[in-house]
Parts: sequence; structure tokens; C-alpha cells
Amino acid sequence: MSIGHRHPEKLTRDQMAERVANDVPAGAVVNLGIGIPTKVSNYLNPEHEIVLHTENGMLGMGPEAHGDDIDTDLLNAGKLPVTEAPGCSYFHHADSFAMMRGGHLDIAVMGAFPVSKNGDLANWHTGEPGAIPAVGGAMDLAVGAKDVFVIMELMTKKGESKLVESLTYPVTGLGCVTRVYTELAIFDLDRAGSVRVTETYGNTSVADLRTMTTLDLIDATE
Repeated sequence: MSIGHRHPEKLTRDQMAERVANDVPAGAVVNLGIGIPTKVSNYLNPEHEIVLHTENGMLGMGPEAHGDDIDTDLLNAGKLPVTEAPGCSYFHHADSFAMMRGGHLDIAVMGAFPVSKNGDLANWHTGEPGAIPAVGGAMDLAVGAKDVFVIMELMTKKGESKLVESLTYPVTGLGCVTRVYTELAIFDLDRAGSVRVTETYGNTSVADLRTMTTLDLIDATE
């Protein structure tokens, strides 16, 4: 899919995943988180030889498995059936986390509750009473990957922005998110708190996004 800087329709979750896939450089080693990030594997160009890592102990994961390709012994960290890429390997969970913590991953693609303007990430606990925490390997990925891409819907069901001034949720990682992909726009972040809008969708303007997020966004769509 080729999406320009301004697209007439807001993106579906699959289109968001495909848009992320377009930004993954050839030869990169990438971890895909649970949820929408998993869909990125379905849109990667096989000629680019991108190596997918899953924290439950596999390097060289292929796209999601369907139909006769499903092997119930071959699952990713999100418990979804996947396929093998040529040359894939398997290893102990501890070795997998050593790869994550040791700076061996080029990109981690994750979901989020909110992300702050300076790249702070919250995605393991809402902080609500009775909520079940689910950190998994998120903290290891947040500090270990060279770049962290987040895929999320921009607004909550209550109409509140998930791209925020500062976090109120329990923190996963500080200053780790470099890019946020949403159904309405792509945002580039830095630790100084500058937020650049590089693409917009759904006939959404940067002015609209400023109102929605209440952030002083930089228009970098041209």
C-alpha cells in the first residue's frame, strides 16, 4: 500500500500495520508486540530479509499462519499461530530476553495505553483497582530496542487523547518511543518533547490534531 502525506480515509488496523511495515528497513531485526503489532508480519517484503524475533524463543518468525499452515506447537508471544521463515531458530526464554536487553533488536513495535510527548511509554498496567498487570517483556523491549514504534488509536472511547503531555499511568519505559502510528496521523517524537506530524489521514488537519491532543504539534507533512 502506498499512502501519501494526506490520505482521504482514516486507516484501519491492518492499514496501520502495513504502514509500519513500509518503514522497517531491509535486514532489520524486529520484535512485534501483542495485538495490532503482530499484523505487521503480514505486510513485510520478503525480499528485504527482515528478521522477526518473538520473546518466547524464536528468531526468524514468518507471517501469521492460516488454514493448513497452522501448527499448534508454533505460536508467537501473543499465542497466535505463526509460520517459520527460512533459517529460523529456537532458543531458551532466558536467551531471548538477553537478546532484548542486550541491544540486539533494531526495532520493537508495541501497543500502548498512552505515550507522552517526550516518548515515555505506558502499556503494562492501567493503574485501575482490580486491573490485571501484564508487563511480559515490554520493559525489556522498551530499554533494549534501538527504536520503539507504537501502534495505537489516537483517542480513547471517552474521547481523550492517548498522546499526552505526561504520563499518569504506570511507566513501562522513559523516553523510548521514537514514532507513533495512529489511524489519523503519524507522529515522530524526541526526548526534548518535540512532536512532529509527518502524515495525516481521514482528512484530519494538523490543526485538528492540535485540538485533539492539546499539544503544540509541528507540521512536517510537506
